[in-house]
Amino acid sequence: MKKSVLYSKILLVAFVSLFYNCNQKPKDDTPWKSLFNGENLDGWHQKGGEAKYTVKDGAIVGSTVHNTPNSFLTTNDTYSDFILELDFKVDPSMNSGIQIRSNSFPYYKNGRVHGYQVEIDPSDRAYSGGIYDEARRGWLHTLENNPEAQKAFKQNEWNHYRIEAIGDTIKTWVNGVPAAHLIDDKTDSGFICLQVHSIKPDHEEGTEIAWKNIKILTENLSKYSKNTTIPPITTKNKLTVDEKKQGWKLLWDGKTTNGWRGAKLDHFPEKGWVIEDGVLSVLSSGGAESRAGGDIVTTDLFGDFELKVDFKLTPGANSGIKYYVDTEINKGPGSSIGLEYQILDDDLHPDAKKGNHEGSRTVSSLYDLIKADPNKPIKPIGEWNTAHIISKNNHIEHWLNGVKVLEYERKSDEYRKLVSESKYVKWPNFGELDKGQILLQDHGDFVSFKNIKIRPLN
Repeated sequence: MKKSVLYSKILLVAFVSLFYNCNQKPKDDTPWKSLFNGENLDGWHQKGGEAKYTVKDGAIVGSTVHNTPNSFLTTNDTYSDFILELDFKVDPSMNSGIQIRSNSFPYYKNGRVHGYQVEIDPSDRAYSGGIYDEARRGWLHTLENNPEAQKAFKQNEWNHYRIEAIGDTIKTWVNGVPAAHLIDDKTDSGFICLQVHSIKPDHEEGTEIAWKNIKILTENLSKYSKNTTIPPITTKNKLTVDEKKQGWKLLWDGKTTNGWRGAKLDHFPEKGWVIEDGVLSVLSSGGAESRAGGDIVTTDLFGDFELKVDFKLTPGANSGIKYYVDTEINKGPGSSIGLEYQILDDDLHPDAKKGNHEGSRTVSSLYDLIKADPNKPIKPIGEWNTAHIISKNNHIEHWLNGVKVLEYERKSDEYRKLVSESKYVKWPNFGELDKGQILLQDHGDFVSFKNIKIRPLN
């Protein structure tokens, strides 16, 4: 062989090798763990509806069926902080999503799956990669202000999602394009689900969505986490998209004392209450009878309403949320009079065993009158709980963490009988104001509040 020919072949081999190496993707040494073996549904189980899940050509395929609610193929394991990547291909007529940090409890809507959902939305709305709170608060992060992410989704093709859930922050990418950036601390752990959405009677049964290459990372997340160009949306002391549409209003802005005053003052207490990092806390008086701050009330009055308040107790603490409060009834130093949603450490505070009716001073009870359901879903001391009060046409409901724990008819004969047998009997027409203030109680213990929201119903 002539030297020139040999030299040309060597150059050709070197060029091909260089071209091949330049087009090779860098080796991914990330210690991913596969959540799907490509052959069967080991490690998964189904919740909710009866959509069909099968394995075809190395992918999980979900098919719609009529007359069934949303269906969820759910991991057997639960996850807290993680990075998740997967590929999916969806029929353009479908709606679906990836549930993360989701849960199912018998006491919550009869076991309904609820939690964060990274949306799969092939419709013209193009919210794929947005974050929805399934069976709870609705939309948390939409994509109408992120046209780049809306364009990133590919119809009738495989798409790639990256989802990071680390601490209170959830970030998403669609085919490498940053989509959502949410800061929310509602839920810190749960399972992962592949959703097949319910369909309307006129929609064709058997439309499909497929998922493959499902992998998760749960260790050394700071090393592998990616930055995003999307400004964060925070839910703390903010109204969600759906809350705004439903007429909710912030009762506390998370920063100032606007809209509140001392129950016995014409201004907010100068001590005894602190605002720090978006949390309103009443300080402990150290057992002293005279409390530094005293109760605080709204400057506005409310008739029919829906109220939500997140609260956090310290060990042995006592407080309350009062409604239909009249600060003029009791001019002395004591508490203002009103119906009370009790806030209490049931395990350590002696009031839990007291009350006109035994247990009527436990957490979420109508204080001293009606005991809350003892099977209520209270979270441990030091964690946030959500109190929810609904008052409509004198029908009152107390909710705790999404579960109704008691209800009663204000102004009814039964209600008035309860009052007549209680310490409230000395106040005529107790709890029967048509309009009143909302009150947060200073009972001398350290208790914190945030996300205080109200929806007037009249």
